[in-house]
Amino acid sequence: MFNARIVRGQRIRTACAVALTLAVTATAGCSGESSSDEDTVTVGLLSSLSGVYKPVGTETRDGFKLYLDTHDGKLGGRKIDLKVADEGDGPPTALPAAKKLIQKDQVDVMTGVTGGGSVKAMLPLVQRNKIPLVGSNARPPVEDGEYVWHTSYMSDEPGAAIAKHIKTTVDGPVYAIGPDYQGGHDQMRGFTTAFDKTGGELANADGKTTWTPFPKTTNFAPYLSKIAESGAKAVYCFYAGKAAIDFVKQYAESDAADLPLYSPGFLTEGSTLPAQGKAADDIYSVLNYSADLDNDANRKFVSDWTAKHDAPPTSYAEASYDAAATLDKAIGEAAKKGEVNSETINKAIAGLGKIDSPRGTWEYSEKTHTPVQQWYLRQVRPDGKQLANVVVKDLSTLGS
Repeated sequence: MFNARIVRGQRIRTACAVALTLAVTATAGCSGESSSDEDTVTVGLLSSLSGVYKPVGTETRDGFKLYLDTHDGKLGGRKIDLKVADEGDGPPTALPAAKKLIQKDQVDVMTGVTGGGSVKAMLPLVQRNKIPLVGSNARPPVEDGEYVWHTSYMSDEPGAAIAKHIKTTVDGPVYAIGPDYQGGHDQMRGFTTAFDKTGGELANADGKTTWTPFPKTTNFAPYLSKIAESGAKAVYCFYAGKAAIDFVKQYAESDAADLPLYSPGFLTEGSTLPAQGKAADDIYSVLNYSADLDNDANRKFVSDWTAKHDAPPTSYAEASYDAAATLDKAIGEAAKKGEVNSETINKAIAGLGKIDSPRGTWEYSEKTHTPVQQWYLRQVRPDGKQLANVVVKDLSTLGS
């Protein structure tokens, strides 16, 4: 059987060794002055570049590329050969793409990955080949996380971070609604579980989250009618990409429009907000990042991003930027100790400690391999002539 690990381990060589090989035919000796900076590390970036979550996947790709562009195309002093693949809408397209990156492109490390279902589908492949996955979007729990790291969060954390605030702010039951797939279940579970612990009550008829078929639901009118008739005092939902645009526009025109709307930040993140327009005004969201955070790392990140893009950076871009920063530090640490390969990179990530990030300083949890970090309450408000997600309050710090 073809052994991807052996070939991958052999590929990363020093420039001196390459020169010695060439000397057999070119009669050129190794001077001993060549630098390991000439070594190349191959990174596979898998994200949704088509389908419902194309806006998310595009920002993920561009965030990683921005870090490379501002660091001379290198991470840890090593040249990076970036292989980009399309995840599509989930496991059926994500798994073949991941297999190509690992088996054909011989990547040393993986990053990106938009959907939680995609993470689960490709996890056995990652573990079998011992390829570190430095993911940059929400991730469900995994049993064996030795090679699985994420710069974003666990999928249930946004809802858990905002549940107490909603309970103390909203005087009455809250209606819960989200898409019927892995990511939707994880996101909504985080809220409903934490909300229940605070003594909160759901306005849904059966006391459980209402699920909308994914990705085919584009008409939310029947669901919005039920919300308006439920007696709810507010709504908590999870939608992203095109579904977020459809939901918000239809919500603003429905009989439920007067109810405060809360969500993880993806509802109004990135290109969805301009597409939603005034319909998004006053929506509250919870997220670990906002472009208006006041720290040196974020000011540089926003400046570099807006020099290349027409809109402020999103959490998707920032998390992917941090994935590159993680690999920058890890590859550099591995290089100091000797050979740079999948195993040594993974080991180095485990010992990184605190990471200075645009979202604020964070570090990996030893338990979950996701960040221990601050969460923020944001509100869509006018910022000059445009609407923006503005931080209005610090919420809790999560991660263990």
